[in-house]
Amino acid sequence: MTRPNVLVLASDALFQHFFSEESLAKLGEVTSWTRSALRDDSPQLRSEIANADVLMTTWHSPFLTREMLGQQPRVKLIAHCGGEVKSRVAEEIFEFVTITNAADPMARGVAEMAVGLTLTLVRRIPAYAAEMRNGVIRTNEQVSEGETLFGRRVGIVGFGRIGRALAELLKPFRVDVLVSDPYAQREAVTACGGTVVDLDELVRSCSVVVLCAALTPETRGMFDRRRLSLLRDGSHLINVARGGLIDLEALLEELRKKRITAALDVTDPLEPLPADHELRKLPNVTLTPHIAAGGIEMRREIGAIAVEEVIRFANGLPPLNRVTTEMLATMT
Repeated sequence: MTRPNVLVLASDALFQHFFSEESLAKLGEVTSWTRSALRDDSPQLRSEIANADVLMTTWHSPFLTREMLGQQPRVKLIAHCGGEVKSRVAEEIFEFVTITNAADPMARGVAEMAVGLTLTLVRRIPAYAAEMRNGVIRTNEQVSEGETLFGRRVGIVGFGRIGRALAELLKPFRVDVLVSDPYAQREAVTACGGTVVDLDELVRSCSVVVLCAALTPETRGMFDRRRLSLLRDGSHLINVARGGLIDLEALLEELRKKRITAALDVTDPLEPLPADHELRKLPNVTLTPHIAAGGIEMRREIGAIAVEEVIRFANGLPPLNRVTTEMLATMT
């Protein structure tokens, strides 16, 4: 086929983050590409899309609707730099355009962050660091129970890419992994050393609970007041998925009691959190600003995967990471 026209929809910042000179050189060998930094629908953007065979989208791209692609769409491929295509592309577009994503690098990064936050809570790192800043003197005559991850029972809620990557990373700690996910195949869970259980059983029996699930109508608020009350005293709740999985007000109630600790990379309905939000002030909460998959190395790998999908398209090869309409039900 002739060299396809590629429109890269990326802000100035994300364009530099996702695409290395090497990736852009590879893209230029087989396509004619241009870039648009527009972040909202407009006549100018629609005019640019009308001349494109391929769209490459990023986290700053506008949500793509059927109307934006024109009466007789020329676009045949949308290669997304990231995983969450459901919030980027209208579902009806999947009927006539191939959609790909690049989720694996993000899954590994988020799983790594989950392990880091788990160790932070279990080893009480924030509390000890605060003591050191405040001049507290400790000796080896003082000791606490439960400050090791080895041998614990860890619950993983959601067993997609992130959940599976987390289970693999936890293997050296020899933990007992329980998994709750109605879509998970038992064989896949068993292969990772886990056991499938009901969500309430997982919450009751695990001292560490890590949320890795997609946010869907079924999972929104799944950790409500009732389910949070099932957490054991002294347990640790980590959310590296979506803030909407947890009822924030119900979580605040539990945290005020100092019954549990939590580590949150995501919050809902407020993200970023206002500077004066109560969550920022509670000593038993560790907060990070939605950066679990934010490293530049991960972004460059994501961009390289998206570029490879475009190169395959230009060479008449099938995509490696196609997203189908059937997959959308279990995606954020």
